[in-house]
Amino acid sequence: MFKMQITDVGNKEEGKVWQRKPAPGNSVLVSVVRTVQQAKTVHFLHVAFDTTGGSFLAGDHHGNIYVFDITRNRFRLVQKTGQACTALAFSLHRPTQFLVALADYSIKCFDTDTKQLVSLMRGHDGAVPSISMHSSGRCAITTSSDTAQVWDLDTFQRKRKLSVKQSVGIQKVFFLPLSNTILSCFSDNSIFAWESDTLICKYQLPVPEHGPRICYKAFAVTCDGKNLAAGGRSNLVQLWCLDTKKLIRVVQMPTEVRTVRQLDFLPDSFDGGANQMLGALSQDGVMRFINVHTCELLFHIGSHEDGITTAAVGPNGRHVVATMDNGRINVYSVASLMQEINNCSKVADTSGADASQDLPSVLVRSEVVKRPVRSSSRKLRRPAAGRGAEDKEWNELPDGLNKERLVTLLKAFGEFPAKYRMFVWQSLLCLPENYAAYSSLTDKGPHSAFLTLPDKYPIKSFKLQKGLQRVLSALAHWAAILGEVEYLPLVAFPFVKLFPNSPLLCFEMVSTVIVNWCQHWFEYFPNPPLNILSMAENVLAHHDVELLQHLVNCEITSQVAKKN
Repeated sequence: MFKMQITDVGNKEEGKVWQRKPAPGNSVLVSVVRTVQQAKTVHFLHVAFDTTGGSFLAGDHHGNIYVFDITRNRFRLVQKTGQACTALAFSLHRPTQFLVALADYSIKCFDTDTKQLVSLMRGHDGAVPSISMHSSGRCAITTSSDTAQVWDLDTFQRKRKLSVKQSVGIQKVFFLPLSNTILSCFSDNSIFAWESDTLICKYQLPVPEHGPRICYKAFAVTCDGKNLAAGGRSNLVQLWCLDTKKLIRVVQMPTEVRTVRQLDFLPDSFDGGANQMLGALSQDGVMRFINVHTCELLFHIGSHEDGITTAAVGPNGRHVVATMDNGRINVYSVASLMQEINNCSKVADTSGADASQDLPSVLVRSEVVKRPVRSSSRKLRRPAAGRGAEDKEWNELPDGLNKERLVTLLKAFGEFPAKYRMFVWQSLLCLPENYAAYSSLTDKGPHSAFLTLPDKYPIKSFKLQKGLQRVLSALAHWAAILGEVEYLPLVAFPFVKLFPNSPLLCFEMVSTVIVNWCQHWFEYFPNPPLNILSMAENVLAHHDVELLQHLVNCEITSQVAKKN
């Protein structure tokens, strides 16, 4: 057992988050507490991550706002508001600014570096428990029980106001990722989508006519903005497809769950935004993370004795920060928590003879996972019927191509015809051509990591130079870790040269290669990928011992090479 580190910030202006490096495998990296005179604990109320996931804001009951930098192991007191906060959010457009909703119903913008008040926004007549930032960082939505207001963060003026009847309260209003769509969820279980610029209603999700009624309280959207999870006063969580506007799955949580208070998808840098892991915080103070496709319990945080009040999931999926019932903040390592995945068990049953009568017909499908019979031995699954149909589906590609024929062609000639090579590989990799997602990345401009790229990697062609900088910046905005990978230009340049006139396809090609074939390169980052290098070393040892010995003599091994 690892002893949990406890850091008392007390009345300090700044300091270290932890005094000693957290031990590997310890799921709780540190527990932060603030005690004042007579050992009285001042409760932390809310937390919020920045865009990188390396830092988070935390506000306590006295109105003190701290920034905890996990990457640099530092914390700073950045503001004393004098009153408790009800919501926090980092600005996406200006990383040093943040918004805080206060107990007097006002919203203030502060700067973490200067500690100065940037702007004061008023207009709510009730507490503001939610702040949603547009992906561009230029707009924000603040929500109270009767009003949602859209703010321009360049002028800090109110752009739009959404009011409802007193009898129908607002549960939550927020921006969908990678779009200009606002989703509004009301206390009568109605969910509407609006165009953010005009507030014209785009669509409404149908209220399920069958099954138990769920009083929605908690919502979460995947990073690609395609799926919505909704829960409330029930142990059921509904999953909606926002493209088809249909309810695609109902997940039943364990019987001890009576109310779902908060939902958050756990991002993965390599899932393309189609998040599969969902965290559900229930009334018992336990946050359970499940796979929404297999309905398996991956891990949980919190307990009946040490319950969670609220939580924030880092946008890079590495950390979860939770405020606890005892007033502390716990910082969890997702990598350590995921080690428990081998001990997972099923927690959901989305169909079955007893449940199918209460669910819409769209949910009663053969691929839905059944609740398994617990047994000490594993049973082999029978091959699914209709395999021939699956093979046919596997072989068929867009635009009439066929994988088997392409394989035959490749074996016969060793390559695809140059005239059609790009078209073939685009079809084989099933590139989505998602212009909206790519535009949201390029709109952020050149990434700071590649501003001096022409000096480090001079290229004669100005067109290729700008294309390389554009693709690298989009990759770094897509996954923050790629902004720190020194060899990324060498990986991306061949694709930039291959797609000089198609920056979108170039970006999707590079990201597809990274997702599918380079996942394990970053497990020891910023150190070299020892696992991959060791495999390469083993291949050399098998095929060319003399070359391996020559490299060893030159001090080039799977370990960090000595620089001459």
